[in-house]
Amino acid sequence: MLILLTIIHVIVCLFLIIVVLLQSGKAADLAGAFGGMGSQTAFGPRGSATVLTKATTIAAAVFMVTSLSLSIAASRRAGTASTVLEKVAAPAPTKQEQKPFDIKDPANRPTMTLTPEGADPSKSVTIPLDIAPGPPPVATPPAPAQKGAPAKK
Repeated sequence: MLILLTIIHVIVCLFLIIVVLLQSGKAADLAGAFGGMGSQTAFGPRGSATVLTKATTIAAAVFMVTSLSLSIAASRRAGTASTVLEKVAAPAPTKQEQKPFDIKDPANRPTMTLTPEGADPSKSVTIPLDIAPGPPPVATPPAPAQKGAPAKK
């Protein structure tokens, strides 16, 4: 049903474009080219309704109806569609333990390996990092007692 509605919508869009481009403007005569109006009405002279104006009106109405129908159908399907992220289960994050290191002990010193872009991995360089360990973690204070709860003794 949705595919049929989309096909009708596209056909109506193309038809509406063609019909509007085929119509001549209200002031298409020689006087209109110089700014003259055939009548003193607010929007110029009103001609008789031609086949093209009736086709434009009908096509515009069908275009609005199909647009509203497609938007309602899309909003109803929005909650039921599953995404790629929902289909793939994410791996559980693993916590890597960091070993404390001593800068003075070369065996326990952290290193960084650098490989030039596009180069052979055997030409990589390992550089020892002289990084002092950070400050020790700060203990968080205990949470304040909730109101109305009995105090612990």
